Amino acid sequence: MRHRKLALRNLAVLASLAAALTAATALAAPPPGGPPGPPPPPPGPGAGPHPEASAFLSHPQHVLSDGTVTVRGKVIPYQAEAGTLIIHPDGWDDANPGTPDGPEARPLDAKASVFYTAYFRKGAKAESRPITFVYNGGPGSATVWLHIGAFGPRRVVTADDSHTPAAPYQVINNDDSLLDVTDLVFIDAPGTGYGRVMGRDGAKAFYGTDPDAAAFTDFIAQFLARHGRYNSPKYLFGESYGTTRSAIVANMLSERKGIDLNGVILLSQILNYANGPDRPQMNPSMDQPYVLALPSFAATAWYHHRLPNQPQDLDAFLREVEHFALTDYTEALQDGTAITDARLDEVAQKLHGYTGLPVDYLKRANLRVNGGEFEKTLLGAEGMDTGRLDSRFSGPSMDPLAQRPSYDPQSAAMESAYVAAFNDYARNTLKFGGDPAFDDGYEEYKLTAHSIGRWTFLHKQPDQMGQARGEPNVLPDLAAAMKANPALQVMLNQGYFDLGTPYFEGVYEMRHLPIPRDLAKNVEIRQYRSGHMVYAHAPALRELHDNVASFIERTHK
Repeated sequence: MRHRKLALRNLAVLASLAAALTAATALAAPPPGGPPGPPPPPPGPGAGPHPEASAFLSHPQHVLSDGTVTVRGKVIPYQAEAGTLIIHPDGWDDANPGTPDGPEARPLDAKASVFYTAYFRKGAKAESRPITFVYNGGPGSATVWLHIGAFGPRRVVTADDSHTPAAPYQVINNDDSLLDVTDLVFIDAPGTGYGRVMGRDGAKAFYGTDPDAAAFTDFIAQFLARHGRYNSPKYLFGESYGTTRSAIVANMLSERKGIDLNGVILLSQILNYANGPDRPQMNPSMDQPYVLALPSFAATAWYHHRLPNQPQDLDAFLREVEHFALTDYTEALQDGTAITDARLDEVAQKLHGYTGLPVDYLKRANLRVNGGEFEKTLLGAEGMDTGRLDSRFSGPSMDPLAQRPSYDPQSAAMESAYVAAFNDYARNTLKFGGDPAFDDGYEEYKLTAHSIGRWTFLHKQPDQMGQARGEPNVLPDLAAAMKANPALQVMLNQGYFDLGTPYFEGVYEMRHLPIPRDLAKNVEIRQYRSGHMVYAHAPALRELHDNVASFIERTHK
């Protein structure tokens, strides 16, 4: 997980650099009978030799298994399908598979084998049963987190806000699985899970904001066709960078495939990278990230009891901080170097009351503290860093004198549990990935594609003239999908203790979607006393399940 968590911080850095350079140069199981198309499942261990591994990876595969999950006391039988689909680069034409011309050219032989796990409730009618496509972010992360941490039929147990002890780990029935209301398809990004990117310059063909979204769009359309689910109610559920992806995919599905969605469910949003709290100092005169991060700083200080006057009511406290952030704090930042000494001291004192940071530190920072500096400073006197994506966590500083933490204590606390639990689950329950016949790494479940350093952050917004630009702002994409399909419902879920994608940033962005005001009623926002991975806090997972289940039930009738 630390690869995924640190990737988001690196993503923000690289995206900001891309923006600066741009500015400088420019001033189910399937229905009974099985799915049409895929070959039969590969034989299990001991059943004879497989085809050569690379050939195996080049064709769709699937393995079926049966199971049950109990959700809120109700036993739900399901069929699981673990497999791969083959995705080609954007612009590839199966009738004319030559290399496309122009700047979007992709190598002839580039393709991706995308791993997925689908769960289909037995006995449900496809035309009335919702289907939800679920994925994490990174970019370049597998979807193990949402799969075995949130909504799959089994869930790994981790410590609430401290380091989970080493193996053995406990994997239990998931009382919060969404299989009570929807079939689920967990998609691992190209190059992760048991999937692989193949061919010349395969990374170039898939590792970028728009190529990635095109790949997921292609996957979803293929999956719907192969499983006869075009007429099912359809949802996207993306976490973190997966929310960036969802905004683009929702619009691509409509524009390119003629597929309207019933709903888009966002968890821990990152839609406009210019609003991120990681490196706002690289974009002087853009003070909005400091404003939008302040309520999450306040929530973190409240959790760790670092406030000079600790309030009892967190929600009421945060509403007060939000108001200050949009009014007095915004005004002070906009004054820049013209701010008076008296005003500087007044606002620093107020920030001290809301964040617990020393007044002198706040004044030396010119009232502007980024995410890494806050994580490093709040508990710095004790030699501790807070978590970034879940600031309830804390851990010893690697370098007490550094400006920002060099690791995320939350990631370090949980990654091993997810790795061990899913590898065991995939091989022993899903019966996928454990065949020793594949000696080229096929049997390795990859948490990350390690693609962050090769990722192209350029994004071409709907109706944008000229070339794609960075850094990504996908609010226009989500707005286009909502305007093209006025019945599309959007749900945003956020954790108060998320310093990577602060909750107030998401609220602000939802309020600034370029949509008619009467479409704003289609946006629902829910918040939880948890972090980026809301489901890492068991009570928050229960709330998340109930809210998402209600959303799906209300929006597909």
